[in-house]
Parts: sequence; C-alpha cells; structure tokens
Amino acid sequence: MHLDWLEDFLTLAEERNFSRAAQRRNITQPAFGRRIRSLEQWVGATLFTRTTAGTALSPAGETFLGYVQVSVRDLYRARTSALEVADQTGAVLTVAATHALSFSFFPHWIVEHAPHEPINLKSDSLQACERMMQRGEASFLLSHHHQLLQTSLDTRDFLRVEIGSDLLVPICQPDGAGQPRWTLDQAEVPYLAYSPESGLGRILHADWAARGVKPPLATVLQSRLAAALLSMAIDGAGVAWVPLSLASSALAAGKITYAADETYRTEIAITLARPTTSLSKISEALWSVACGN
Repeated sequence: MHLDWLEDFLTLAEERNFSRAAQRRNITQPAFGRRIRSLEQWVGATLFTRTTAGTALSPAGETFLGYVQVSVRDLYRARTSALEVADQTGAVLTVAATHALSFSFFPHWIVEHAPHEPINLKSDSLQACERMMQRGEASFLLSHHHQLLQTSLDTRDFLRVEIGSDLLVPICQPDGAGQPRWTLDQAEVPYLAYSPESGLGRILHADWAARGVKPPLATVLQSRLAAALLSMAIDGAGVAWVPLSLASSALAAGKITYAADETYRTEIAITLARPTTSLSKISEALWSVACGN
C-alpha cells in the first residue's frame, strides 16, 4: 500500500468524479483508476460505487474515509514535527490563508504578533487551505468563519480561535452623481458571485437563507477571489459582496459605493485554526499570543 493511493482516495472522495480527481492528482484517468482499484484490493472492499450520476463512497468507503483523513494528516504532521525538532533554528511558521485575508488582514496581524519569525504564507481558496491543514502542510489556517457554516476543520481534531471581525458588504460602481449604479430595490441586479469553492460565497448564502433575505440577483460572473470581484465591481460589471477589510480603501477613494443598507450586510469572524496535535515552539508561541495568553 502506498501513501499516493490514500491521497488518490481522498481526492476522489472530495471530487466524486474520476476525471477531475485524476486531473488534480496530475496523472491520466486510466492510471488513476488502476491505483484506486489497487487500494480497494488492499482494503478488501469496494470503496466507491459508480453510477450514471457520478461516483459515490460505498458504506465501506465512508468508514474508511474517516480513518484515512486522520492518518494522512498525522503522517504529514509527524514529518513536519520531526523536521522542526531536528532543526529548531530553521523552523518556519507555515500559515495557510484565504486570498482576501492574505491581502487585507494577515500582513499587519503577523507583524504585530510574530514580528521576528520566518513566515511561509500559502494563499488559496478556503477549500484548498482546508486540504493543506488536513494533510499537515500548514500549522495554521487564517480564514473568515461563520457559525452557520460548518467546515471540514470543525471537528475534534482542530482548534479555532476568533482573532478579528469583518463584514461582507454589497458594493458597486457609483454613477456620475456618486450614487450606486445599482440598488437592491431594482427588479434585477447583475451579480458578481463567488464560485462554489469559495468559503465567503457559502457563508453569504447560508446567512441569506437563515434570515430570509432574497436579493434580486442575476449572476453575470463567478470567481473564487474576492479581489477579482472587487476589481470587476470597480469597473462597473455589477454588484459584489466583499469583505469590508478588503474594500475599505476603494470605498474611501470613491471608486465604489454601497449598493444597499445594513440589511444586506453579513457579519463574519476572522479566525485562526490549528490541529490539536503539538506544533513547533514558534508555532505554539504564536497560538498562545492569538489566544490572548
């Protein structure tokens, strides 16, 4: 049995599609299929069922998944910890952060809390950052979080602390008089939306559903990047919901304006997550500071 097989299994369990999973693993689909079959032979059970609707975990696969997620993460974490112990002087703080917070929040926060430590920042979508954490490729995840949206890290294997707050606010380009080009009391508004892998998009729609908010939107563009949606809003492509921490400079400069009142704003937390397993000395020191100790 090879570690690559377990990585393949986790990827297919997430994608539920052989073609997409093989593409993510950078191998051909036939080779990927052979590795999945090899893993099933090693386990002695069918892990996936193939249907016309796609690929699903079998009951055995569901059980296997829970163990593999923990095992693969712990293997990578064990390797990282061993390397850190072998060379504490060369230890680096590895932080996975969502794109929006990488630009707006992380730079000043890390300078304030770990000004003298070497940093390895890995910026990506929430979904990709969660995979990094599950595989032990980062010690911390900096992301937006909302109580209505459970993530793959909201388990007993991870800890989370709130270190700030933010707002998702609807913004758009102003007209010549400084008023919003679109308002949410119109019949239909062009919507600059988040793509499915974006945590901010999932938070936004979970909050709308909970509060019964139904803005009159027609999607004209999707992106996983809040910065890309902000740029399109500045160019007049439609209305976007972006973190206030990211939009504040453009708002102050008059490049954008609010498209609606506070009814359409979503309060979100800024959190730092870590695994429950022990980290390096400098990582534990940062966690202690983040918790206010």
